[in-house]
Amino acid sequence: MTVELRHLRALVAIAEEGNLTRAAARLHLTQPALSRTLQQLEAHLRIRLVDRSTHHLELTPAGLVFRDRARAALTAVDAALDPDQAATWPLRLGHSWSALGPHTTTLLRRWRQDHPDVPLELLRIDDRSAGLGQGSVDVAVVRERLAIRGVHTERLLAEPRVAAVPADGPLAERATLTLADLAEHPVALNTVSGTTTLDLWPSGARPRATVAVANTDDWLAAIAAGRAVGVTTSATTEIHPHPAVAYRPLADAPAVDVHLAWREPPSHPAVGALLDLVHAVVPAEGPGIVGAGG
Repeated sequence: MTVELRHLRALVAIAEEGNLTRAAARLHLTQPALSRTLQQLEAHLRIRLVDRSTHHLELTPAGLVFRDRARAALTAVDAALDPDQAATWPLRLGHSWSALGPHTTTLLRRWRQDHPDVPLELLRIDDRSAGLGQGSVDVAVVRERLAIRGVHTERLLAEPRVAAVPADGPLAERATLTLADLAEHPVALNTVSGTTTLDLWPSGARPRATVAVANTDDWLAAIAAGRAVGVTTSATTEIHPHPAVAYRPLADAPAVDVHLAWREPPSHPAVGALLDLVHAVVPAEGPGIVGAGG
């Protein structure tokens, strides 16, 4: 059997809907037709992709791996067939928040100067892989190592953590803050792509209340409104200044490592040139390359 794009779209729809009926409706298919398509894909791959033992379908471990590969393949095909991009091949640099901080503008300007024929798109994608796991970007700036098969991660630098507090509140009057200072207030946590969790605080001294948000915009809004305080890195002070938010050094919190991540083999021929330019723009701190899952 020849695998077609419809097989990949079927698996992705099932994974995202968690239900054959909803996935079939999304693809404008009958449920039996979708089931046959899934069976054909599993027969071709000789692996079980979906666990049908419950009403709520779940992907098997092999299915989770193949889902990411299918998403990346579909994204690449859709981009290749996009009539608006037929004459160009943009290089996509993803980030989930704050990009490369103060180095971001320099990187974008240098790229435009050195590579005028290859557009560089900076994309904020609110997930921990900054779009790399779904194939939405070619290179990603991330603040944690990615455990994705075929993805390489290279440490660039360490960013000091800072506190973000309402600019008109008493904490903004202090030159430096500690985790204990913040623990007395509700803390805004970006549960989708943030690096801050309650584990940052010592056991027994953690904040009693949190405000869960899904992206940087909502995180800033919660702090600006006085609903919460937050923890971020120095890059955010450069990329997201806000008149109602004050950033203060956080004396007792560890720094956050910033990494570049990309697929091997690269998904765009200019990935190597972008990595070289990042190294030229960002001060070296002895980065090391590691593979994730081969």
